[in-house]
Amino acid sequence: MQLSIDLDSEVPIYQQIRDRIVEAVADGGLAEGSPLPSTRQLGADLAVNFHTVNKAYDLLRREGVIRINRKSGAVVRRDAGSGPPEPGFTEDWQPRLRTLLAEAAVQGVGADEVLRRCGEVLATFRTGEENDT
Repeated sequence: MQLSIDLDSEVPIYQQIRDRIVEAVADGGLAEGSPLPSTRQLGADLAVNFHTVNKAYDLLRREGVIRINRKSGAVVRRDAGSGPPEPGFTEDWQPRLRTLLAEAAVQGVGADEVLRRCGEVLATFRTGEENDT
């Protein structure tokens, strides 16, 4: 698994790690059952503190994206589009979506362009609905 993070970004490193893993699951780069590096190994690979990686993994665990087992370590819990969302996901996700859309609106991005770009991005993910976009 190849992750890239921007150490100069305003986005916290743990959030970047979380986001890159979610994207890898969504685009099929990480399938259900795929192992993730240990927190220490990924921390060393990215030159960040392993506690930062642990924070990202814990967030992913709480979101239902990975499971963590003392024996097998962290593994991907589900494939993209492999069933209904986790309970409460949609309610938690909508406020984040609202903020992202608000950012686009403030910058003057029109609704047609937002929808076009959403379609382009969704087409890169393995949602089980590849032919619907």
